[in-house]
Amino acid sequence: MATIAFLLNGAPHQCEVSPNTSILTLLREHLALKGTKEGCASGDCGACTVAIGEQNADTHTFTSANACITPAHQLQGRHLVTVEGLAKEGRLHPAQEAMIECHGSQCGFCTPGIVMSLFTLHNDLTQRPAPLTPERLEATLGGNLCRCTGYRPIRDAALRMNDMPYEPPQWHDAVLSTSEVDAEITDPAGKAPFFAQPSSLAALTRLRQAAPQARLVAGGTDLWLESTQRLASLDQLIDISRVAELLTVEATTFEGQSGWWIGAAVTYTQLEPLFEEHFPAFAHLLHRLGSQQIRNRGTLGGNIANASPIGDTPPVLLALGAQVELTSIKGSRCLALENFFLGYKQTAMAADEVVSRIFIPQAIESSHLRVWKLSKRREDDISAVLGAFSYRLEQGVLHDVRIAFGGMAAIPKRAKAAEAILEGSAITADAFRAAQLALDEDFQPMSDVRGSQHYRQQAAKNLFERLYLSLSAPDHEVMLHAYAH
Repeated sequence: MATIAFLLNGAPHQCEVSPNTSILTLLREHLALKGTKEGCASGDCGACTVAIGEQNADTHTFTSANACITPAHQLQGRHLVTVEGLAKEGRLHPAQEAMIECHGSQCGFCTPGIVMSLFTLHNDLTQRPAPLTPERLEATLGGNLCRCTGYRPIRDAALRMNDMPYEPPQWHDAVLSTSEVDAEITDPAGKAPFFAQPSSLAALTRLRQAAPQARLVAGGTDLWLESTQRLASLDQLIDISRVAELLTVEATTFEGQSGWWIGAAVTYTQLEPLFEEHFPAFAHLLHRLGSQQIRNRGTLGGNIANASPIGDTPPVLLALGAQVELTSIKGSRCLALENFFLGYKQTAMAADEVVSRIFIPQAIESSHLRVWKLSKRREDDISAVLGAFSYRLEQGVLHDVRIAFGGMAAIPKRAKAAEAILEGSAITADAFRAAQLALDEDFQPMSDVRGSQHYRQQAAKNLFERLYLSLSAPDHEVMLHAYAH
């Protein structure tokens, strides 16, 4: 048990909770606040969406999060806002009022989560006025599912709310004392249960050495499913989300290559500006990686350390030639990401090591990156197959070809036989047909609920066909519409 201090709708709170307590459990079972609902308990439906506030420079930023899979201890020093806190002196927040006027609610079960997503959008637009594009609206509401209304009235409410008068509630800019914000939670390692929240890499590695059996948690977007879906007890946790060294993005040079060191605890949302500028295809993939709630919490380091064969980012990082840094109390070592994955959920990371940083090389001139994800839903869904293609094109000839897939093997893996065929090849139907056939040498995928072995083999080959068509007719992109990818 450990005590956390945080603001709840502007009021200071202190609670003593066990390590495996989620924000949803904290609200409903400890604080008797029932407005936040449990729908799926897996971060898919958005019914449990809340807003988490942080003070940044002179602004107060609120981001959406799934309360069902966010550890309660991560509220330490933060400001939690729920649907109960939005109205001011009986006057509804514009997000609530617009939902009523536009008839966006029927049964009401999903409504609190939708309102909280709209609240974070409204707050962001208020602080940084900008046109509400369809893409931004899709990103905001993509993680909120509704069974009753269809989505037109909800979208109408999103467009309507910014025209309504708004006076921020008194709690909007409330902050905790500096001592409470910066406080570390340090239960003695080795106890069961225990929770630790170090603020430095040195403290983290000491904890890792003392308690190698403890689970590391950053965003918790996958780890917490062990609690909600498998009913496992997460009673020994080390939270890395406050480790300063893991929160940085540094432009630098590594082994003669320009690029960026990205801290393992940097979230997808924080990476979007960097990727949009330097890796547009990677940025586009992020729009389909979970929901906005997930991207606000999930981290690049977590997606790697999780070692899932269907993680969205590892195939792209493999295609880009990324490196991963592993750190322990004894020091740090780097290895190519392709050497990090050993088998299903198995990595080269020692028991006392943590993933500290990821290096992504800067794309050289004339290089290209294509990333295509196949899933049952366009957004907020897990990949059946994901293909990443990196190459350089000179006078119609392919060079520096790197191709990687997720969903095709027990690990994210490069298609080296197919790469060898395309390396130095002209863009011809015969070359790509040979590369397609080579995939049978590279992969023997399994069958599961997301796709059969045959589907995966054929789908991966079809992505080669898509690449060929794109390269042979560069003025005609092969896609359904501008937002599909």
